[in-house]
Amino acid sequence: MQEGRQAITSSGGDWNTLTRSEQWQQAWHHGPRELWEAVRIVSLPAFLLSLVFMGITLFLGALRWQRLLHTQNIRLPYGRTLEISLVAHFFNSFLLGSTGGDLFKAYYAARETHHQKTEAVTTVLADRLIGLFSMLLFAAIMLLFNVGAWLDNPTLVSFGGLIAALFVGSAIFCYLAFFGGVSKRFPQVREFLKRLPKAEVLERSLNSCRLFGENPRALLLALVYSMVLNAVCVFQVYAVAGGLSLTVGLQALLFIVPAIICLSAIPITPSGLGVRENLFVLLLAAPQFAVPSTQALTLSLLTYAGSLIWSLIGGAVYLSFRDKHHLTETESGP
Repeated sequence: MQEGRQAITSSGGDWNTLTRSEQWQQAWHHGPRELWEAVRIVSLPAFLLSLVFMGITLFLGALRWQRLLHTQNIRLPYGRTLEISLVAHFFNSFLLGSTGGDLFKAYYAARETHHQKTEAVTTVLADRLIGLFSMLLFAAIMLLFNVGAWLDNPTLVSFGGLIAALFVGSAIFCYLAFFGGVSKRFPQVREFLKRLPKAEVLERSLNSCRLFGENPRALLLALVYSMVLNAVCVFQVYAVAGGLSLTVGLQALLFIVPAIICLSAIPITPSGLGVRENLFVLLLAAPQFAVPSTQALTLSLLTYAGSLIWSLIGGAVYLSFRDKHHLTETESGP
């Protein structure tokens, strides 16, 4: 629509005099063509570098999850955790939000053990929770370094406030999940939970979460992996931005990218498609960056394309995964 408006205006026409149908015709006539022209200008070495960064995030994520599995005494080889992580990334490409693949990750994790299925599933939830908390922590820290530049723009101020609120909420939730507090102060809450359906599974899940809290070193190590992973995510987008010769700097992307990733994880659209793109366009349109809408959209789509390429690899792993392992359960842990 933006490209259609610009095309009509540059030719001396008045966009506002067009009917809604005519506006859409102009949008579909000019928009895809201009978007394709913007995509074509990206530097191939820069795009390939972004693919490398995307792959590193997947490898780091698998390593973080393996460490959490070890905390529950589930000794899954790194190659196996990487296989499952790639399969989960494949399903992430078309399920709602950017965390839909966790359902399949939890399913396959449960199939890896006879006696610790609940604990295996809990590690997937803990992995996602730690990842989200660390991403919000990363964004909040970077917001402090950019606070002077953000105060002049109401949109950025509102966005920064939202991220700060989400960070506080995630910190409280992580504390309650890993270190307890509610059931300790209010024993009747624990008694109430015991009367719920599937109470035994819920009880084991809570105990599994507490086990993470009893191993602060494991949590700290997972947080370190997460912070490195977050930085690599930013470098992936930064590589694409450099390939498009955009004016946005690394310091700004250190806040924008983690914040957008957190919000696009909300299960609204498949793989967060549309949510992520609108946020890139909205934030990069700020006067500090002044990135044209088409270029901001191109940046987001090319970043997503890198994720899709790795999803195809995950799809190939999924096909061989089923044939090779036949989803057999293996005994892991006591």
